[in-house]
Amino acid sequence: MALLEQINNLLWGLPLILLLMGTHIYFTCKLRFPQRNLFRAIRLSLFSAEEMPPNEASLSSKNAAAAGNHSAVPGTARNLSPFSALSTTLAATLGTGNIIGVSTAVALGGPGAIFWCWITGILGMATAYGECYLSVLHRQRNKDGLYVGGPMYVLKNGLHNKKLGSLYALCTLAAAFGVGCTTQANSVTRATSLSFGISPHPVGVALAVVTAAVIIGGIRSIGNLCERTVPAITFLYLTGCAVLLLLYRHQLVTAVVWIVKDAFSFTSLAGGVAGAGLQSAMRYGIARGLFTNEAGIGTSAIAAAASHTDDPKIQAYVSMTAVFWDTVVMCLLTGLVVVCNMLYDPASTTGAAETDLTAAAFSHLPYVGDAFLTISLCAFAVTTLIGWSYFGEKAAEYLGGNRSVPLYKLCYIVMIYLGAIIPMHLVWECTDLINGIMALPNLLALWALRREIKS
Repeated sequence: MALLEQINNLLWGLPLILLLMGTHIYFTCKLRFPQRNLFRAIRLSLFSAEEMPPNEASLSSKNAAAAGNHSAVPGTARNLSPFSALSTTLAATLGTGNIIGVSTAVALGGPGAIFWCWITGILGMATAYGECYLSVLHRQRNKDGLYVGGPMYVLKNGLHNKKLGSLYALCTLAAAFGVGCTTQANSVTRATSLSFGISPHPVGVALAVVTAAVIIGGIRSIGNLCERTVPAITFLYLTGCAVLLLLYRHQLVTAVVWIVKDAFSFTSLAGGVAGAGLQSAMRYGIARGLFTNEAGIGTSAIAAAASHTDDPKIQAYVSMTAVFWDTVVMCLLTGLVVVCNMLYDPASTTGAAETDLTAAAFSHLPYVGDAFLTISLCAFAVTTLIGWSYFGEKAAEYLGGNRSVPLYKLCYIVMIYLGAIIPMHLVWECTDLINGIMALPNLLALWALRREIKS
């Protein structure tokens, strides 16, 4: 544990923070602030290619031809609709990062971490656009005639570097078992244990069985489930946050001021050495923001490549909205709830574990309290387990072909159970390490191929 913490402190020091924020800012400027088209992008995400408005469909065809997208072959098999690809991305990103991750960010980095997490989401939309654009542009078809893509294919087909592609695929495989598997399972068992006193073992088995029932059906089964469930559970969770913010309305303005001031403070929440407050807020805010929206890691581009949309611009805009919903909306609301509760009921957070600040806030939710958060956490975790299983599957397919996929799925299901019973702090340290390593080859591809990305 001590070694992991030292490595993460070095990895998530100033250089990587500057690299990530610099990339976000660069692509925001280069692409002429693509965030300005957010509402158009949300509108596009609601249509399939067949239902797309005539002016957008015409523009899509022209853009696909202008981009020279070699994957746009008429009459070939199609995978997911743009909305299904977006739902799969959100399934993988909406989860414990929005709930438990925000809690740990505030506990370790202070309220100011919420500000840096939010900024990561705002600027990270441009990076997500670039990642998904390149993924659609450099995707290819597998032996079944279905689209496959992601940073590993961008590195192989765009940079013509198979070794870096394999490195990224290995990291994605590790992340599927770590970020996508153990983090989610561990968060669920902790929540069910605290709320209902249930042993982690049966919960781990139940999670494994439910996930197995879906992922065995492949990408269409995954996409269909995510398309139906993700919007519903997201709406339910946001409603709970809205009710709490109404309860905390007298603390809301004070909480916002505290978050902004602490984001630029030179002393930590606990009164640390000069500079510790600012650096800790940035380190944990950006790290948790990256964990939850994955802008800079590139995994969302794997789902984007599975879309049947031929225009890389259209899919890049649609996939960009995942960062907005995930971090700009979900993480911000969770963070406001947590910080408001620190002002509303300080006793509930004094001495609380770093993962329990969100639970302390939701305990004040009328009638349902802890049960609401536990149910929301379980629902998000299951969809994340399912979404991330697809990312890992594509990495396994890249490394070992279709023959490796059944073995991967078996290992993934087993890891769900193992993740349910290991210590939480170890899980989060491993998560930060994997995310940091994955970001490096992905950012290299983004910078090397930046001229190919069109706004």
